[in-house]
Amino acid sequence: MQWIKKGIIFDDCHAQVPIVDTNNDGFWRVYFSKRINRGPSLPYYIDVEAGNPTHILNKSTEPILRAGERGTFDWAGVMPTEILTVGSTKYLFYIGWANRHDVPYHNNLGLATSTDGGQSWHKISTGPVFATSYREPGYVGTISIMPTEGLYYGYYLSCREWQEIEGRIEPIYDIKIATSENLMDWIPLNKTAIELSDDDGGISKASIFQLNKEYFMCYAVRKKADYRENAENSYRIKCAKSSDLLHWEKIDTLGLNISADTSWDSQMVEYPHVFEYKDEMYMFYNGNGFGETGFGYALLSQKA
Repeated sequence: MQWIKKGIIFDDCHAQVPIVDTNNDGFWRVYFSKRINRGPSLPYYIDVEAGNPTHILNKSTEPILRAGERGTFDWAGVMPTEILTVGSTKYLFYIGWANRHDVPYHNNLGLATSTDGGQSWHKISTGPVFATSYREPGYVGTISIMPTEGLYYGYYLSCREWQEIEGRIEPIYDIKIATSENLMDWIPLNKTAIELSDDDGGISKASIFQLNKEYFMCYAVRKKADYRENAENSYRIKCAKSSDLLHWEKIDTLGLNISADTSWDSQMVEYPHVFEYKDEMYMFYNGNGFGETGFGYALLSQKA
């Protein structure tokens, strides 16, 4: 099995961390974070034809959510990271950005809901639903959620360390596991799903899916230093598998590498979002510049 790149979908602007809502009639709504004139990250969307995502049907002209008031956890930016539909309600998890003096930034997770099919969104609270606490002493970033009977498993970016590397304060993070019964109250298990290895510095944006009765997790991993401009050290998409959602084994297959040319994903590939549609597995992902060149997609070939 391997991912086959199908090309770029959207490159109108810096479009970071695409997540896809397939629960619509004939189209997919792709949410992403957009930056305008170096301002805060805010969530926008495009609608694409279901099964043919290069055919863009509609684009939002205004952000679906605004940054919070000064002093709140999402004052410096709002970035979508996961979407689920439960009954008639859509749940959009987003990263709230805040600035700090000791380190460059701090993240926590907020939640917005929609009861009109995604036409309007409302934050459920001015505060986060999953945040720094005695159970999670670092910051909480991207999350991927797998529903099971009576329980939701969340695989989230956990940053518990900062290091000064080559004159820059760099975050060190991996993927840890939390659970929830209601999508609003999360209990961190203090258990690492995907560990850093060698000179890795960050593992971000897990995306969980099932295939042939096994669980798989695609994720983006980078090195500790010089990963912004140096393609050798920047993000790659890797994969792990599990039979019980708690114990994960890294595998050499189902990853995604950079392109060998000078195209939009020739320096880095990151922030995967994997989903199934009509028996095919799709991966949306970002390329160069952490989303500066937009996002594209790949299809999973299950041929031996």
